[in-house]
Parts: sequence; structure tokens; C-alpha cells
Amino acid sequence: MLPAKAYVFISLNAVRVISIIALLLVFSSSILVMVDDIEAVNVFTNGGSNSTINSAYIQNSTVPNQPGGVFWAVLNRLLIMAQTVVLIFSELGWPIAFFDTYFPVLGSNFGVGALGVMQCLIGASVLSHFVQVFPLVSGFFLFSIGCLNILIGLIFREHVKSTRSVLSFRDRAEDVLSSLDNAKETSFSKYRMDRDAEMGLSVKEPDAAHTHTST
Repeated sequence: MLPAKAYVFISLNAVRVISIIALLLVFSSSILVMVDDIEAVNVFTNGGSNSTINSAYIQNSTVPNQPGGVFWAVLNRLLIMAQTVVLIFSELGWPIAFFDTYFPVLGSNFGVGALGVMQCLIGASVLSHFVQVFPLVSGFFLFSIGCLNILIGLIFREHVKSTRSVLSFRDRAEDVLSSLDNAKETSFSKYRMDRDAEMGLSVKEPDAAHTHTST
């Protein structure tokens, strides 16, 4: 049976993997939404007077029907994609020196609470528009993982990243194994000393008895 720390290590890394998957899904869905928006804008532009000019949004898109609407819609998707890439690298812990210097809340000295808040904000941004099934599911998925990361951050605080670190866990496991080996070696040495002592007494006892008889 594994120790409790091993189960904590496995659980935290499972959440870490799921978090990366959710970010990748949102990244992919943002590309899909951006392509659909551009196609819808092209149809709207080519349609002329047949387009829904009085509609608040361009039909079949997340682009608002207003000056600069296309620019801000595309910029919104690009920012979401950039944020997901940054958060993926943060979860991977590379390059950790960069995050410790320029984004300390995503570095090694902070927990995953700030990461969870950012994931919830991205998920809410995706879900605030009418989107297809794939972006909708990925947005819900990321928002849920963000809530879970906030909870984990409140429980483990700044120790979560060292607790789930593979290198730190390996070092702790090596220390435990070395201590067990030392304990076994000490027990074996004590057993040999006790055995040698008993054998020494058993050898000396007949000699002592023979000496007493000769006397």
C-alpha cells in the first residue's frame, strides 16, 4: 500500500494533466471560433443589403455588428490563445526562472489559486458568447478545472508545486529508501552481534566446565 503522500502526489499531478488538457482544448476551440467568425464576416460583407444589418451580432459569429467589431473579436481570440499558452507553460513549470522573474504568481513560490482564477476568467470569456458545442464544452471544462485549482490553492497554498514536483518526490522517495536500508542494515548488524555474542558464550561454557572438572 502506498503512503498518503504518494496519493496526494498522484492526485495533484492528475489535476495538473487535466488542467493542461483543458487549456489545449480551449486553445483549439478558439482557433475554430476565429475561423468561423472570419468566414461569417466574409459572408456578411459579400451579402450587402441581404445581410442582417440591424442585428447586434454578425450572423453565425461572435463578432459584434459595430465599428471595429471584427478587430476586437479576433483580438479577443488571440489574447485567449496567448493566455492559454502561458498557462500551459506555467503548468509544465518551464521556464520556471522566467515565471519567477516576470510572472511571480505563476512561479514556484506561489500556489495554483491565481492559475485557477485565470482559467475561470478565460472560461467565462468563452462562455459569454454563443458558440458551437466544442467551444462550449471546452469552456465549461476549463471553468470547472479553474474552480478546482482555486480550491487546491486554498488548501495547499504555496506548497502545492513542491508537493506535486516529480524531482522533489523522487528525492523524498530516495531519502525514505535510504533510511529504510540503513534501518535494515542496523537491524542486521545488531542481529549478527547478538548471534556472535551467544556463540561466544556457548563456546566458553564447555571450556569453563572442563576446567572446573579438572580442578
